[in-house]
Amino acid sequence: MEVLLQQIINGLVLGSMYALIALGYTMVYGIINLINFAHGEVLMVGALTSWTIIGWMQEAMPGAPGWLVLLISLLIAFVVCAALNFTIEKVAYRPLRNSPKLAPLITAIGMSLLLQTLAMIIWKPNYKSYPTLLPAEPFQIGGAVITVTQLFILGTTAVSLSVLMWLVHYTKLGRAMRATAENPRVAALMGVRPDTVISATFIIGAILAALAGVMYASNYGTVQHTMGFLPGLKAFTAAVFGGIGNLGGAVLGGILLGLIEAIGAGYIGPLTGGVLGSQYSDIFAFIVLIFVLTLRPSGLLGERVADRA
Repeated sequence: MEVLLQQIINGLVLGSMYALIALGYTMVYGIINLINFAHGEVLMVGALTSWTIIGWMQEAMPGAPGWLVLLISLLIAFVVCAALNFTIEKVAYRPLRNSPKLAPLITAIGMSLLLQTLAMIIWKPNYKSYPTLLPAEPFQIGGAVITVTQLFILGTTAVSLSVLMWLVHYTKLGRAMRATAENPRVAALMGVRPDTVISATFIIGAILAALAGVMYASNYGTVQHTMGFLPGLKAFTAAVFGGIGNLGGAVLGGILLGLIEAIGAGYIGPLTGGVLGSQYSDIFAFIVLIFVLTLRPSGLLGERVADRA
């Protein structure tokens, strides 16, 4: 039971990060029917930006509290990632908005590779240690262990998801997003500016990705220029699992995928007689993707067209 409880905690933490990334995919898809495969690289830029700022602050302000350093680095990562995603949308995707769907898809893959290469040039290809800024003393819960960093991840994710749901359902921007998702031409006739709404959607997605990137780096303790590829791919799987274009589906898919992966990693060794170890946990995400695409292509919650923004 201790192992199961520990893996559930790990799965909730991992699923929280997947949910934040998946929301970026599903919001963009809900509005312009585009899978932004460069989204994982935005996460990577956020984590590396945070790592850089933390290094500078530790040199300039060696006595600063860890939580303050983390908060400042996170806010700067938000700004950098928001500017990056805004530029990507304006330069790479907007000119292709009325093109055949294959063109923006190839552009997204190319943008992903471009960002990886630029990050490798700027930050070098080696793995970098991400400092532990929050207290390292863990808490015991029924024989399982949870760290302050993991509690921070769970709490921040819950607050972020609540703010996003409020934004989408109860604000003027949220109504404009839902209107643009349903029919951008009619929304424009009603006074909505679709280009502005789409840019705002990319900016919100970038902020969520930057938050997930800093959480990912804090939890695993390393950053590197390819770190966003696999979480981005798994978060896309989570978005499809829950129902691409559906906000609730992205959250549900992320949490469930994190739980499946963590619990599978804890028991895959005994179940296979030691043939497979926990390092094979990545296969669960893609097994889930295959089953979902085969048995329920619309995902667990399906795609609610009028509310998919």
